[in-house]
Amino acid sequence: MNALKPSRSLAIMTFLHSFQPGGVERVALRLAGAWAEAGCEVVTVMGRRDGPLAAEASDAVRYLFAPRFPPAVAFESVWMVPYLTAAILRENPDVLFCAGNTYAIVAVLVRLLLGRRCPPIVCKISNSLDRKDFSPWMGALYRLWLRIQALHIQRFVGLAEPMRPEMIAALDLPPERVAIVEDPAIRQADIASGERTRAPGDGRLFLGVGRLNPQKDFGLLIRAFASFAGARDRLVILGEGPERGRLTELIQTLGVADRVELVGHVPDTSDWLRRADVFVLSSRYEGVPAVVIEALAAGTPIVATDCCVSMAELLDHGRLGDLTPPGDVEALAGAMQRILRWPRDVAAMRAQAARFTIERSGAAYLDLMAGVAGRAALPWTSAEQSPMTTRATEATAEA
Repeated sequence: MNALKPSRSLAIMTFLHSFQPGGVERVALRLAGAWAEAGCEVVTVMGRRDGPLAAEASDAVRYLFAPRFPPAVAFESVWMVPYLTAAILRENPDVLFCAGNTYAIVAVLVRLLLGRRCPPIVCKISNSLDRKDFSPWMGALYRLWLRIQALHIQRFVGLAEPMRPEMIAALDLPPERVAIVEDPAIRQADIASGERTRAPGDGRLFLGVGRLNPQKDFGLLIRAFASFAGARDRLVILGEGPERGRLTELIQTLGVADRVELVGHVPDTSDWLRRADVFVLSSRYEGVPAVVIEALAAGTPIVATDCCVSMAELLDHGRLGDLTPPGDVEALAGAMQRILRWPRDVAAMRAQAARFTIERSGAAYLDLMAGVAGRAALPWTSAEQSPMTTRATEATAEA
């Protein structure tokens, strides 16, 4: 691979389909910006230019856009492969960062095409590998796919310590090929101070956030809300996606169209989280959901399905929020009403959220990638000494 460069100029390449909304994409864009601002050479290869997350793009990152070809949207992973392959040969990065599970197919295909010319790949596991929602035959194919990934990707990164045993087992890996870097879901500045802003009116405001797709199971949330909601209660769901039509029909069928609103994509959910009485995660599966970390940072009461190995630890085994089984309407409805009577430890919620910042985890990723790339140690030896953490600490002190 590359000749040794000055340690502050680690060359990182990552890739995304577009700037369309998604937790994986938002975190990847923010990480790329943080790495570039810390002195690394960061290139992000993009399949398309469209999407509101372009506002998250850092001027310190270089973006390479694939040629425009509208039909490629239907098979964007395949379309990404030849352009990313050419970019790697041209730019010769030290490491290729794969932002989440859904991008692993691109990373594997590029590795197969380039062989030893491919830089080492670091892949973030952004969703649970234990897919109980799959049929038996789909589950068998998925397990085979995970083993194929393990043959071609050098290092896998989980988002919280409870993910480690699941990753080692599902990918059939030795422990040294699995690392844990806590999910960099928020910035240090996103951790709220002071009291939340109460929504106007006498009713309760329940909030859901995420892409309108089967994984998020907003149909479960809507049914749970409809089973108990009073005349002044409201459910607001922030996000866009392919299930809007089906969810709109469900809202009409349940007779709650006057109390449930599908707002669409919102660039910054922090105001909604501060106003909400309860944040609800209804997902069938997750990795470490960034939106739960955002709710912790806001001090908003949380109800969540126990949809991944990390959820119980994230909510301190029920101390910071109520957990219910995935897919259980009655249990979710009960928790949504019960949580409002719970004592709320806002300081503990915000302390938990502080584990999951870009400043802290971004530096840990750099140390990990430097090691994978066979580079000399970076100028800092821990997240506390990194330029990212130093700037965040200075900003907090000034505030």
